[in-house]
Amino acid sequence: MDQASGLRNIVKNGSVARRNLSSSVPRRLDGKPHKTPPRVIAVTSGKGGVGKTNMVGNLAIALTSLGKRVVIVDTDVGLANIDIIFNMRPKYNIRHIIEGEKTLEEVLVTTSHGVKILPGGSGFSHLTQLTDGEKLNLLTEFEALENVADIVLLDTGAGISSNVLYFNSAADECIVIATREPTSITDSYALMKVMAREYGTRYFKLLVNVVSSQKEAKSVYASLDGAIGRFLKNIVLEYLGYVPHDNMLQKAVLNRSPVCDYAPESPSASAITGIARKLVDSPARISNDGNLKFFMKRLLDTIN
Repeated sequence: MDQASGLRNIVKNGSVARRNLSSSVPRRLDGKPHKTPPRVIAVTSGKGGVGKTNMVGNLAIALTSLGKRVVIVDTDVGLANIDIIFNMRPKYNIRHIIEGEKTLEEVLVTTSHGVKILPGGSGFSHLTQLTDGEKLNLLTEFEALENVADIVLLDTGAGISSNVLYFNSAADECIVIATREPTSITDSYALMKVMAREYGTRYFKLLVNVVSSQKEAKSVYASLDGAIGRFLKNIVLEYLGYVPHDNMLQKAVLNRSPVCDYAPESPSASAITGIARKLVDSPARISNDGNLKFFMKRLLDTIN
């Protein structure tokens, strides 16, 4: 049995162990029992500049206001900037966990809203080069996230780089952010096409950002759904909602503040809250295994 196969068996059998743990039971960081596995939702886009990271931050705040415990994992190795949205400067990132220098508790940062952030930095850029020991560190720490999260939002990069595809395909659900720009629409389609054909992803949610009306948003959805219907088989694209063009949103960005804080009554903040409520009310598309250990198993199986 090679080392990679041995690692997968360890994960499958739930016998992950860390150097300072006496059992494979996840450590509880808040002392509260966790009854259901967290939903792992990737938020992605076909191209940059569509407001993806800003949307992740505001969605996290809105979900928290609805009573959900939210953890953001910043997997964007090129532009890891979720901390900027919250005007924070994390001291550590995922790389310190991978190398066994820090625990999850030491790396996680918490916003004033109660949203927890796992900074990515450049740590995720070396996923394909991890040793078995580093993978075990990562697996164990991610398993511990189950005890502090109802929803894990993965802020992925844009485009179809390997890291973006790894996280999108391993997540339970995938939200694609698009705008009305033709390049955004075509790149969103290209992203879903690659994920469907190479990774077998069959279900996507579409969130249309920075449009003037629902009619305009539905036009973007119709374009993508029509192309999927013509050229891809057995792919479902769900319309999640839209966020309108809003001057308050632009001002919030310039002030390094989430619009849900800066202007909670604004059209954009209200729309984001509505989308968060729709996510909460919709059935979770969680695998039968249904926890972060198996999210990480899917991820590592993909990159190996």
